[in-house]
Amino acid sequence: MSVNENYFSKNIFSPKLYSAQTNGKMSDSIIQNWTPQAIECYELKQDCNNCSISKGCYSFVCQMPKVIEKLLKTIGKPNIND
Repeated sequence: MSVNENYFSKNIFSPKLYSAQTNGKMSDSIIQNWTPQAIECYELKQDCNNCSISKGCYSFVCQMPKVIEKLLKTIGKPNIND
């Protein structure tokens, strides 16, 4: 059982209750530049098992794989050498 599953199984909260209420639309601001978290996700090849967010007890479902897909289409790969 993952940390998140363990946390939510012991609490009344469920990640499904806290899904984004955007009707599937992504904010334009999130796909304008590569944030440190987006770069981490990209470098991990979107492997959520190794992500720092998945190891926390957050009450949301991560949307970063969708953000990475959009970033790659709109502005290309991140400049990781900075």
